[in-house]
Parts: sequence; C-alpha cells; structure tokens
Amino acid sequence: MRIVIKVGGSAIAPSLEARRFRGYAEVIKSLAKDHTVLVVVGGGTPAREYINVSKELKASNALRDLIGIGVSRLNARLLISAMDDAAYPEPPHDYQEANLAMYSGKIVIMGGVQPGQTTDAVAAILAEYVHADLLIRTTSVDGVYTADPRVDKDARKIDRMTPQELLELVTKMEMTAGANNIFDMLGAQIIKRSRIPMIVVNGHEPKNIIDAVNGKPIGTLIK
Repeated sequence: MRIVIKVGGSAIAPSLEARRFRGYAEVIKSLAKDHTVLVVVGGGTPAREYINVSKELKASNALRDLIGIGVSRLNARLLISAMDDAAYPEPPHDYQEANLAMYSGKIVIMGGVQPGQTTDAVAAILAEYVHADLLIRTTSVDGVYTADPRVDKDARKIDRMTPQELLELVTKMEMTAGANNIFDMLGAQIIKRSRIPMIVVNGHEPKNIIDAVNGKPIGTLIK
C-alpha cells in the first residue's frame, strides 16, 4: 500500500525534543517494511513562534508563510536524521521531486512547499499526486471533533464522516500562517475530489499510525 502521513507539528514538535522524532522514526521505518511511505511534517510550536514574531515585525502574509515553510523543512530534516539511512537524504521542494524520490525505495520526508498552502494541503496534494491508497493525519487530539475539545467541553468526537462533511466543518475555520486547525479548506477540497481515504489520529502516540493502517477503529475515518 502507498501511504502518505501528515505528521502534525503540534504532535511531533510541541517543543523540540529528540525523543519525539525518534519515536516517529521507529514507527515509520516499521511501516516502510511493508508499504511505500511518504511523510509531510508540519512546523509546530517553533513555526508559530517565528510567525508571531514576524507578524509583530509587519511581515507580509506571504513572508510569514515562507517562514513557516522553512521551519517545517527543518523539522523534516530532523526526522530524516532520526531515520539512519532509511530516508531519502533531502526534503523534496515540490511534488514532482517527491514523486521521483519515492522511486529510490527510501522513505520520503518533506515540509511545506509554497505560500498559501498549509502542510495539510501539501499532504493532500502529495497523496493525490502519487496515487496514495491512504492518507493519515496526526494531530494533538484523538480525531475530528464538532468543535475544539480543548476549549469547548461540549465538543463531540466524530468517528466517521464523508469528505463533504469534513469540508463543511473546516470551512468555518480560518486559514492563516501557523493556524492549529484539524485540517484546512484546500486540503479538504483535495480529499473530496481525489476520494483518498483519510484517518485522523492522535499523534502524541506514534504507534496510533500503525493501528490506523492495520484497520483498528481509531481516530476519525474520512471516506
């Protein structure tokens, strides 16, 4: 199976700790024994900190996006470093480069690509580009909720939803550099048109990725 994993920055880099990258590396290497795996890494807290400072300095939205992309690529390099020789040595700069790198037989790990696209959108477009069978999105909560469960005690977890329902939910959210949403609108649109199944799981425990690939009832299935 060909799998694209979006590793949420809030899951792997709420703070910079080598153990989080090692934990993801072990899980991803295990999956790559039986599957073709490509990974997109978000920027996490470090990206948001840089973006907030750049906002105070009156940087344009495009420049803020580029700063976030730069941090996500640094996170990608850290994850590559944790992979020993199992990963392609450089984070691809675009989808064509990622597609070519995939045929090296190595795990492909990349960050952001261009302003106006969050790493959620990058993961969805990459999944479509390489004809992935499954997209997994790790985040800081255990699935998709009707509202942010960290601030709304009445938020309800959704076990299964359609791409259209996902799109309707994320349309209410604001897409800005460094936003910490469950998914973004462009990514949801790509999921809808490509019809690639997506599973959203809690990324604080990397082994949830293996459970999702193995079909265990975990997180939220969008199909």
